[in-house]
Amino acid sequence: MDVVFSVIIPVFNEEAIIGELHRRLTAVMNSLGEPYELLFINDGSRDGSLAGMREMVGRDPHVRVLDFARNFGHQIAITAGMDHARGQAVVIIDADLQDPPEVIPELVARWREGYQVVYAVRARREGETFFKKATASLFYRLIRRITNVDIPVDTGDFRLMDRQVVDALGTIREKHRFVRGLVSWVGFRQVGVPYVRHERMAGETKYPLKKMLKFAFDGITSFSFLPLQMATYLGFAVSGLSFLVICWVLFQKLIGRQPLEPGWASVMTAVLFLGGVQLITIGLIGEYVGRIYDEVKERPLYILNEELGVAASAPSRVRA
Repeated sequence: MDVVFSVIIPVFNEEAIIGELHRRLTAVMNSLGEPYELLFINDGSRDGSLAGMREMVGRDPHVRVLDFARNFGHQIAITAGMDHARGQAVVIIDADLQDPPEVIPELVARWREGYQVVYAVRARREGETFFKKATASLFYRLIRRITNVDIPVDTGDFRLMDRQVVDALGTIREKHRFVRGLVSWVGFRQVGVPYVRHERMAGETKYPLKKMLKFAFDGITSFSFLPLQMATYLGFAVSGLSFLVICWVLFQKLIGRQPLEPGWASVMTAVLFLGGVQLITIGLIGEYVGRIYDEVKERPLYILNEELGVAASAPSRVRA
C-alpha cells in the first residue's frame, strides 16, 4: 500500500523524550486513517537514542531509522529524511516535543484544501527566555527584509509539504542549508497555521547561542549578498570620511593653523580603524569564498551507517 504521510524526525541525544514522542506521533497518525511512516534520522547521537529507535523498529512496522555515520547537523538530517521519504505529503517535526504532534491534523486539513506547503506559525513560545524570543524575532524580521525570498516570520522547520515540493527541494544540493528558506524559495501554494510552541519536555537545547549564530549566518548568506554590499558601502563611507579629513587638514595648513597636536594617538586611531574595516571586509568575503569552496568539493551531504525498518529495502529518492 502506498504511503500517504511521511513524518521526518531528526534526532540528536533525545533518549529521554523519544518514547513519549513515538507514542504521541503514533496516536495522531493513526487518527488520520491513512498509511504512514515515521522516519527517524539519528544524527550521531551519543546517548541511548539509537537503542530506543531500534526497539521501536522491532515493534512498530511504521518506523524507519536512518543512522548517520556521524553528526552532520539538523538541516542535513532533514534533507536526508526528505530524500528517503515516500509519502505523498511529508511532515517535518523536531524530536523535542516543543512542536506538538497534535497540530499535524490541522496541517493535513489545509493540505487537503489544495495548499502544497503548510507551515506552522509560532503564535506563542512557552518556556523560552526573553533573550531567545527577542533574538529569534529580530532574526526572522531581518532575514525577511534583506533577502529576495518571502520567508514567513516566526516559523521553524515544523511544516507539511506536498510530494511535488519535496521532489523540487531534492534537486537543491547546496551544503550550507537553510531548509525553511529553501521551501520559500521553491514557491508553490503556501499557507500558515498558528500554534503554541511548548516548553522542551526534557533534555537540553541542541541550539546554543554559538549554533544559533552560525545558523542565522547560513540563512543570511544563503539568500542575500547584503553583507558584501555593506562592506562595499562601509568602504565608500570610510573613503569619503578620509577625503573630508584630508580637505580639512589642507585647509588648516593653508590658513596657517596647526591641524593637529603632534603625537601618535590620532595616527594609531586612524590606522586601527581602517585596519579593522579591511579585516571585516576580508572576513565577509572569506565567508562567501569558503561556501564556494565547500560547494566545488562536491562531497555528499551525509553518509549513512545503517538503515533500519521493514520498508528499508523499498526504493527511495536518495541523492548525493
